[in-house]
Amino acid sequence: TDIGGAAFSGCSSLTEISLPDSIQGIIGGSAFAECSSLKSIVIPDGVTSIGWKCFKNCTSLEAVTLPDSADINAEAFFGCSALTEVIIPGSVWYIGESTFERCSNLQRVTIPDSVTAIGKCAFEGCESLTGIDLPESVRGIDFAAFRDCTNLTGIVLPDGLETISGSTFSGCSSLTDIHIPDSVTSIEGDAFYGCESLTGITIPDGVDLINNYTFQRCRKTDW
Repeated sequence: TDIGGAAFSGCSSLTEISLPDSIQGIIGGSAFAECSSLKSIVIPDGVTSIGWKCFKNCTSLEAVTLPDSADINAEAFFGCSALTEVIIPGSVWYIGESTFERCSNLQRVTIPDSVTAIGKCAFEGCESLTGIDLPESVRGIDFAAFRDCTNLTGIVLPDGLETISGSTFSGCSSLTDIHIPDSVTSIEGDAFYGCESLTGITIPDGVDLINNYTFQRCRKTDW
């Protein structure tokens, strides 16, 4: 009914695994971490939690099917550099710290309306991500969530967001367009540092704090 922590960690020659429907609980932390040859996996519908670092550095993982019942813990898919698409299930309310960090081939992410917050470095270094739709349910985006997404060209931030956290879009060198909602009151340090393709930005009247280095090296920006 469960798979324990680090159960298959470091099985570097494992290319496939079939999980039974009898699993009705958790897949533990680091359960498949460093399974560098694992190419795909279907997680049964009964799974309620995908543990911390569960698939960390599964560098050959191209496809994963997530159940509607599970939450996803921090660093679950960190370094899954072959992963190209993720559909996050409606059971998830929080995309945790570094969940998809360094998924360098990730091109498409579907985020459901159940998500209210995106954690620190959640999509940092997702170099192939060109765009992402954030649902209106999102109220918090933590530090460096999209840092070094070098091919991200545009994003619409949801109404209700109050703070653009530090380094959120730092190093997004292809970002040309961003909509900042009127609900934003502060833009923290380095938020847009090095967004060298950004050509224009409108800062809402309600913003009362723009922190250090927020727009440094945004060479083309008109205000």
